Amino acid sequence: MTTTDNADNESQEIEHKKLSVKNVAVNDISSTSDELIGWINSRRSMGNLDEPAPTRAQIESAIECAATAPDHKKLRPWRFIVTQGEARHELGRALLEAAQAKALQDGEELSEKTITKTQNMPLRAPLIITAVTQMQEHKKVPPFEQMLSAGAAVQNLILALKAQGFSTVWRTGLLCNEPAVKAYFGVGADDYVTAFVYTGTSPKDESKRKPIDIEPLVRFES
Repeated sequence: MTTTDNADNESQEIEHKKLSVKNVAVNDISSTSDELIGWINSRRSMGNLDEPAPTRAQIESAIECAATAPDHKKLRPWRFIVTQGEARHELGRALLEAAQAKALQDGEELSEKTITKTQNMPLRAPLIITAVTQMQEHKKVPPFEQMLSAGAAVQNLILALKAQGFSTVWRTGLLCNEPAVKAYFGVGADDYVTAFVYTGTSPKDESKRKPIDIEPLVRFES
């Protein structure tokens, strides 16, 4: 094989690994804007989820949507770890280790009920997508912008999963950034576990959201 052939193959491989960007024209959107807004407004957090969970292809599709989040200087400070099956038990052990370390630091002792509850936290859904924020030094992108970008990515992820028929709940909690949990995910001391997105199928129908009074939330200036 020639050097040129090697270069072409490497180029094709790199291109294949790039996120595929789906450009959709406005005319190709089947829903009207009112329907789309209504659909977004219908999003609800749903706990205690069951099978089926999204497939790998569906997860990757949702992560493509997550990667379209506003991202100043294209730092891509977010990463996603998918946990399912037996790996959920390993995550449960990491959470318990974090809880025990925190209790020891606070001069407390965990009850058997708390130990069991903590270990079983990841079993509340068949699949968990963990979003982590890897902070990067950049003179034009302060840490708060990177964290907000990660939050926007998580919201895109959740909506994309909803579009594919799955329910989610965004959990974090007091343990998510304890050393044992950060170590489990390979997250640096100055970085963050931003979200545990519990994902699956809800045995219950989503309840309708009450109308939200936005008047105290917005100010118009002209």
